[in-house]
Amino acid sequence: MKNNIFTVMKKELLRFFGDRRMLLAIFLPGVLIYLIYTLMGDAMMSGLMPDEETSYTVQIEELPESVEMLLTASSGGFSYVTVEDPMTAVANQELDLYVVFPADFDAKVAALEVPGVELYYHSASMTSSTAYSLFTSLLDGYESMLANRFDVNADLGKTYDLASAEDTTGMLFSMLMPMLLIMLMFSGCMAVAPESIAGEKERGTIATLLVTPIRRSELAIGKIAALSIISLLSGLCSFFGVLFALPNLMGGEMDGMIDANIYGMSDYAWILGVILTTILVFVSLISILSALAASVKEASSMISPLMILVTLVGLSGMFGTATSTWVYFIPVYNSVQCISGIFSLAYQPAHIVITMVVNCVVAGIFVFVLTKLFNSERVMFKK
Repeated sequence: MKNNIFTVMKKELLRFFGDRRMLLAIFLPGVLIYLIYTLMGDAMMSGLMPDEETSYTVQIEELPESVEMLLTASSGGFSYVTVEDPMTAVANQELDLYVVFPADFDAKVAALEVPGVELYYHSASMTSSTAYSLFTSLLDGYESMLANRFDVNADLGKTYDLASAEDTTGMLFSMLMPMLLIMLMFSGCMAVAPESIAGEKERGTIATLLVTPIRRSELAIGKIAALSIISLLSGLCSFFGVLFALPNLMGGEMDGMIDANIYGMSDYAWILGVILTTILVFVSLISILSALAASVKEASSMISPLMILVTLVGLSGMFGTATSTWVYFIPVYNSVQCISGIFSLAYQPAHIVITMVVNCVVAGIFVFVLTKLFNSERVMFKK
């Protein structure tokens, strides 16, 4: 029996690994995810977080002494110029900001009047918008100082945010990774399983396998085992692509607060176990649908609605980790909860063991159903 299963597995693995297009389908998504997420992070940070050395050209009319002192003390990077027509210069993006203070600004402020300050900028220009935001923030801070009665977190030498890098990383990864991993795993299974069964039915090669002296259960186990290995490689490649790219995507905003090194080998071992058993469920379920279909196209149309359901289940990881034990008896949902718990470092090994056992049992039931379908000539020779 083992020899027959290994023979089927070898046939499937050689077919996939001997096809360059299939190899690209397995490994290319992970590489693309890493490159895209990294480029997105660089683009967002370069656009939303300007270089500290950026200089903003500003023209100021009637600059009061009090504000001049604040500008001197600040590190806004303003470069002061004078042009003949500042309004036109701003409109033509030749000047980043034009500020007009009323005459006797300081005297009016001292007299408790409310003098108006006019700031002209170009919202379609990133540098102009940034200069406007920086100058507005400076004026807002100055306004709050005028009626200051108490300070909040005034000591710049103290750290008031007590969240550690471990806490921040756990929160971020536990919210994003469950959905991403579930979607990547299902996509990997969806990419290889229909071709293995529905594709062979469509080409007529499945008939050759069915007439060989091999049990249908051995054929089902061999195919699912081989497809699981291929899907696991695809899922792991995409997983590591996301894992390595996520700090690049968020690093500009949360520099120093994301550290994937907080996870140990035991955490990754638990994740691998959950991923493998979840892939078994996905592969066996998709194999059943592929066996019921007459072509790859029909199988894909039958599987596509499941992607929506799987995505919704994956989103549940954003709402925290369940503590009730019975939740971990629900296939797929239990995997999402386990992944969320592992990345948040707030998991119970018993729940993960229950999840893996339940997934294996469900996959076994699906293998039994697939065996019955292989025994049905009406299903296997469906046109």
